[in-house]
Amino acid sequence: MAASAFSNSLLLSASPSSHSSLSHRPCSILPPQRSQISLGGFRSHPRATQLKKKKNPSLFTTHCSLDAAKEPKEDTPIESRFPAFPTVMDINQIREILPHRFPFLLVDRVIEYNPGVSAVAIKNVTINDNFFPGHFPERPIMPGVLMVEAMAQVGGLVMLQPEVGGSRENFFFAGIDKVRFRKPVIAGDTLVMRMTLIKLQKRFGIAKMEGKAYVGGEVVCEGEFLMATGSG
Repeated sequence: MAASAFSNSLLLSASPSSHSSLSHRPCSILPPQRSQISLGGFRSHPRATQLKKKKNPSLFTTHCSLDAAKEPKEDTPIESRFPAFPTVMDINQIREILPHRFPFLLVDRVIEYNPGVSAVAIKNVTINDNFFPGHFPERPIMPGVLMVEAMAQVGGLVMLQPEVGGSRENFFFAGIDKVRFRKPVIAGDTLVMRMTLIKLQKRFGIAKMEGKAYVGGEVVCEGEFLMATGSG
């Protein structure tokens, strides 16, 4: 009896119903697990993200190296890199307009000129300028008052024109306001000065101008200027 009961239990365990239930589980569980592992694991795994991000920098670097190969191998000599300032008005033309003479003519060249509106001029600051032996012997610095005077002379180039009605016999530097010195100007610098007419009162012979001076593209001095023109 015990043997027959045991054999019956084996037959029941191997019956089609139990086999179908066991065989049905893998069919319903394995495919979803497979898709979740392949998609979810790839998206959330940090290592996979790092590998994916490393592809773009390598392609970008390769692209840059191809561009670099097209660039000229020989560098341009330093003496050919920086063009000279243009000459709109040379020193002889400046002397025809301004009454100043050595040692007080502080404008060497005009590089941009709009008569009655604005002018841009340069002053080449050299160790041979007569103010350096006293200002200062051990540290040559261009005096701030001379920077202001040089800018006023550029303003004179704007004002001493028929469009404005100025006269070199009756043209004066009348006042300054809001002047600031940002950096020292030393021997060897090129002072680039821009003066722009802001307001003109012909009835009273008063002109207001805005001025800025640069060295190497940086502002070293700025302020507002008053010019006076008269008839007698």
